[in-house]
Amino acid sequence: MPSTARDHARICRGCWDQMRVPIPIRGPLAFPFRVCGITRSKMNPNICTICERSFSFVKKQRHISATVTILFADIRGYTHLSERINPVVLSEIVSLFQDQCAQAIWNNDGIVNKQMGDGLMAIFNFPIKIAHHASAAVQAALDIQRHCTAALNDLASRQGEPAADGVGVGVGVHTGLVEIGEFSTFRSEFTAIGGAVNLTARLESQAAAGEILVSAAAAAQAADLVAGAQTRSLSLKGIEHPVTAHVLGKGH
Repeated sequence: MPSTARDHARICRGCWDQMRVPIPIRGPLAFPFRVCGITRSKMNPNICTICERSFSFVKKQRHISATVTILFADIRGYTHLSERINPVVLSEIVSLFQDQCAQAIWNNDGIVNKQMGDGLMAIFNFPIKIAHHASAAVQAALDIQRHCTAALNDLASRQGEPAADGVGVGVGVHTGLVEIGEFSTFRSEFTAIGGAVNLTARLESQAAAGEILVSAAAAAQAADLVAGAQTRSLSLKGIEHPVTAHVLGKGH
């Protein structure tokens, strides 16, 4: 059996959860697999490159429907910031953001599915199965805000860059049905597509620095983490009806 959440799993948790196949990723038994090119995935160090690059082999089809929780995060004010500060400091800010986000996501059993410079997309409940995936994603979002704020403030003080003081992160979280699989003939890594992904991206775009916007669907499954949060009605681009978001973070 794989290790519990936040442990360094000795076998791939994705292959175990999806196929009940124990693929060693740590320890002496993992060596022959590394020789064959099967290593820990960059999406999450507790899954392997079979999960990352061989979706059709794992699931026996090119894509599947699944209920998951999606998280988008992005550095606020990045474009304006890039025009004002040293490029070396800017690269440190991006690296800090990506590293802190990844650690928060991995600690809550999610995967970093896409990294887009000053932003990223994470999936919770595939390939690692999570019973309470909405709660896991909201907790990861809270950890992202806490850790990124501390790390960025520390960087700003060390560099003596007052322009870095205003940097913040906006996060969107939503639970819904998506299609997961391989959708490109040029890249083998799986991803998720669908209306739920688009809605999450729109939520994140409306989150101010330090804010987390959680959809009603995700909030209903993570009630303990959003209890007492204010709500905000949003008109989102490409979404026909107004969306109610629970607002977590600075000032709320």
